[in-house]
Amino acid sequence: MAVALPAAAHIYKYTDANGNTAYSNQPPDGTAAQTVELPPLNSVGLQQPAAPAAPAAATPVASKATSANDGALYSTLELTDIPTQEALRANNGTFTVGVKLEPRLQRQHLLRLVLDGVPYGQPSNVPRLQLVNIDRGDHTLGVQVLAGDQVVQQSPIVPFTLQRVHKPVSHP
Repeated sequence: MAVALPAAAHIYKYTDANGNTAYSNQPPDGTAAQTVELPPLNSVGLQQPAAPAAPAAATPVASKATSANDGALYSTLELTDIPTQEALRANNGTFTVGVKLEPRLQRQHLLRLVLDGVPYGQPSNVPRLQLVNIDRGDHTLGVQVLAGDQVVQQSPIVPFTLQRVHKPVSHP
């Protein structure tokens, strides 16, 4: 029995024009980049349901919040690397978060952050996303799965506090 495996994707790490570390699935033009070695992806075979579904007449009506998660494409969609019990320290307001996603991201989907309820940054197929020059203080962060411009699933929103050095402005 032959199994077709997808070609390995390459991830490139480089320093952008502002001196920030950035990651991309394509090498940047005119900028030196190094290939990032990623661990092999886990895969799980399709599992059969444990019991048959109850008849429609016996199923209670779901609330709007529950129905939004019914038929979710990803059984796990959450942010990682965000401390919730203590402040996140990022002296220049720049930090990276991870996305835990199961099963792995489908080819037609992209990930986009939602910072304080507003879409943030460019959609990406890389499960490491960078935030740049974020103000200190309390924030919320989530991640969306996009199909084109449409949100197909969103992670729970995570509150966090960003701590960064405040440099007083000297007046002459």
